[in-house]
Amino acid sequence: MRYFEAFGLSFLHALKNLLPIILVVLLFQLLILQQMPDDSLTMAAGLIIVALGVALFLQGLELGIFPVGKSLSNQFARQGSVPVLLGFGFSLGFSAVVAEPALIAVAQQAEQISEGRIDGLTLRLLVAASVGAVTALGVFRIIFGHPIHHYMIVGYILVVIVTFFAPQEIVGLAYDSGGVTTNVVTVPLIAALGIGLAASIRGRSPLKDGFGLVAMAVMVPMISVQLYGTWVYSQPTPAEGFLDSGADHSEEPSPPVLKVLLDLATMVRDVLPIIITILFFQYLVLRRPLANLRQVVFGFVLVIVGLYAFVIGLKLGLFPIGASMAEQLVQQHNQLLIYLFAFLIGFATTMAEPALLAIGRQAEEAAAGQIHAGTIRILVALGVAIGITIGVWRLIHGDPIHYYIIGSYLVVILLTLAAPRYIVALAYDLGGVTTSEVTVPLVTALGIGLASHIEGRSVLIDGFGLIAFASIFPIITVMLYALWGEWCSRANRTEDSV
Repeated sequence: MRYFEAFGLSFLHALKNLLPIILVVLLFQLLILQQMPDDSLTMAAGLIIVALGVALFLQGLELGIFPVGKSLSNQFARQGSVPVLLGFGFSLGFSAVVAEPALIAVAQQAEQISEGRIDGLTLRLLVAASVGAVTALGVFRIIFGHPIHHYMIVGYILVVIVTFFAPQEIVGLAYDSGGVTTNVVTVPLIAALGIGLAASIRGRSPLKDGFGLVAMAVMVPMISVQLYGTWVYSQPTPAEGFLDSGADHSEEPSPPVLKVLLDLATMVRDVLPIIITILFFQYLVLRRPLANLRQVVFGFVLVIVGLYAFVIGLKLGLFPIGASMAEQLVQQHNQLLIYLFAFLIGFATTMAEPALLAIGRQAEEAAAGQIHAGTIRILVALGVAIGITIGVWRLIHGDPIHYYIIGSYLVVILLTLAAPRYIVALAYDLGGVTTSEVTVPLVTALGIGLASHIEGRSVLIDGFGLIAFASIFPIITVMLYALWGEWCSRANRTEDSV
């Protein structure tokens, strides 16, 4: 019975996260555009299915993945074996990201738009391997007490250098791939690993040293995906006949039951790395049986079914809403309406982001009064809203994304050098948790829809990139707030000393 109660709460929570999107869309449709899309009932059904899928997925995480992941993290932290901790960090990062719903959505869109040149599965495996490697590196940093800003500054300098040489078709996708790696699965697991490890090592601060793993998980995929794109677009274009042949086969009808079974098998494949990681470390490394085995198995079943419902709901609801809104707004020939919609969607969805709520609470506890969770949410939501609006400005005017991204990260690097040390790791992590399982598909569809309906824009070159802006600007707003707070403190101390 408690499972049904918990599922009901998760479903209501998922609907609550969808509510800001629904309100913004209805505001524009009824009051500004004064029209509703023809397939609005199908979109509404898709949104309900998305909420159902997210609820099942979250319930599965709570029952199966999170308890086991936290237990493993605590046991390895107590053992203190550096090689085992690094191996566990890699495996945890890889297995969590490869099953990330938002990454699945972006990879599917990229494969479709690039006509198969970018392989969706390869992209996901590459991003997952990058997150695994950087999670291990982050664990190494915490163990040996290295300052986070050294890693971040060097990393983003590499990002900027690679961006100079990467083909324009891959830049926006690469930054979006980095932005969607940290979400409903990865943030709680990776954040718990970092904070728990810092708390268990003498001389480490949970605030200064425990945060930062999420930020590093965002950064490295940007580099690896751009390198992958550089290789892909240096290869000859596939022959027309090959592409046509593929299209013909994809149109062959398949029985609905078989299609459902194949889709569920795909979801099992997506979650399989997490299962293998947990079983390997639990039984072969720690040599201990799993507690509550039936509950864990039931949790994994819910994760698989939830992922399936989530993907179906995306195709019916969020993707069509983003595309439809983009088309209608472009037809109004009023750029201010497009900017207003982008700003409101960015702010409203971020304020309801569950990963942001979790990180905000953890930061408030670790900071002992220096930071307030409510202030953090407003700063991050404002940063996301500004970032998406600037990204839409770039898309509308057709400016190269390189200049905006490089310029933004140069500002981030300068702020990193100037900001108080206690805020740096947290600010980077907050940039990584702004893109939710609901926000990513909608914003991605909005970007692709705008690029599809604005003359002279390429869907592949211009359609991606909005997620990247949503990840960068919260870092800037949080660091600026910390600098302002420090300046106010100094001014007050000066007045008191006079």
